[in-house]
Amino acid sequence: MTEAGDRPNPPRALRDTPIIRLRLGWRRLARSIAERMPKGLYGRSLLIVLLPMLILQSVVAYVFMERHWDLVTRRLSEALTRDIAAIIAVVETYPQDPDWDTITRIARRDLGVSVSLLKGEELPPPGPKPFFSLLDTALSDEIVTRIHRPFWIDTVGNSDLVEIRIDMGTDVLRVLARRSQAYASNSHIFLVWMVTTSVVLLTIAILFLRNQIRPIQRLADAAESFGKGRPVGTFKPTGAREVRRAGEAFSVMRRRIERQIEQRTAMLAGVSHDLRTVLTRFRLQLALLPPDAEIEALEADVDEMQAMLEAYLAFARGEGDEEAAATDVAELLRSIQIEAERAGFAVALAYEGDPTLTVRPNAFKRMIGNLVGNACRHGEHVRLAGRHAEGYLHVIVDDDGPGVPEAERANVFRPFYRLDEARNQDEGGTGLGLAIARDIARGHGGDITLDTAPMGGLRAVVRIPG
Repeated sequence: MTEAGDRPNPPRALRDTPIIRLRLGWRRLARSIAERMPKGLYGRSLLIVLLPMLILQSVVAYVFMERHWDLVTRRLSEALTRDIAAIIAVVETYPQDPDWDTITRIARRDLGVSVSLLKGEELPPPGPKPFFSLLDTALSDEIVTRIHRPFWIDTVGNSDLVEIRIDMGTDVLRVLARRSQAYASNSHIFLVWMVTTSVVLLTIAILFLRNQIRPIQRLADAAESFGKGRPVGTFKPTGAREVRRAGEAFSVMRRRIERQIEQRTAMLAGVSHDLRTVLTRFRLQLALLPPDAEIEALEADVDEMQAMLEAYLAFARGEGDEEAAATDVAELLRSIQIEAERAGFAVALAYEGDPTLTVRPNAFKRMIGNLVGNACRHGEHVRLAGRHAEGYLHVIVDDDGPGVPEAERANVFRPFYRLDEARNQDEGGTGLGLAIARDIARGHGGDITLDTAPMGGLRAVVRIPG
């Protein structure tokens, strides 16, 4: 039994049938064509304009060549063959002009061809024929149909003349005619006009498409910059009506999100400030009481609440008014390494690629600092590595601590969530470090993932586009 939606493979006997093979071949062909098609909107729009034009012109050119060019060439070849047949008939019927002076003069004056008699000669051997020659085919068919004599023609030796030789028995009749008398030589004018108009239309289409695609590209760039937490600048919806509607919807959404962030930041800052005032009063009142075990427990709770509020305030300051700027990430990671070593932790650092990236410096440093601090609390050796390549910055923090079970890796990003072995007051965790770090990463258009480190502990991978 197969579940709904599953497509079981057909038996081998059915797969070997011609219909199945034809379908599989068609799918592979369609997939291959789809892979080679343009992926951008500009390329696809240009293809939509270009393909019908090419198909239309190909059909028109084929119909023109098949009907007009072939018909005119055959009519001209027929007329030239009739003139040659008339000359042969006159010579055989009225042999009073043995030197052919009169017939030569009449042919040149009235028929526009040069006629001569090659006495005692034979037809030359057949020469090489062109791969495709409409004139050769049409002229040969007409001579066979109307003259019924052995003949030899040369349509490629001289580009302006066509030479025709007819076997007269003991002599050979040689006829030289202009190519235009037997061939529609001006047909290229139609092709030139067709290609020229196509180029003009294609140029106009490219200009119009560029003007229509540019607002969509600006909208995509603005959305991408906003998603990465970078300044969007002055974005004004332009272009077609639908594109302007999409741009206006993006602007409204952007203002709403920024307003929500400002409201959340102001709320967190206000609540944290007010609660810190209350905690300060608690601390003063506890200091006035005689020391005992209960007082020490209350002071520990107050310290933990103070640490949480400080984390709130740090998060509010980082996500508030800070603007993204070009930052030397390698130097920022080095400063985090120095601060950790000053605190007595061993942190190894490595960096590859371009060090410059547009980020919120304080928020980015807080994110990496939280990850490094978490690794230092749970491991003895910490490795910090950065790599900027292929449009992304990867920052990897490895430690040799106990790690995090795979089932708990999604939960540790929840605010105030701590594993059982870390829920003690000596480690001083508030449960906000990883939550704030992931929030900052996503605010830059990236994310944080957890894995098992080669050192045996936890690996935190930060992936930021740039």
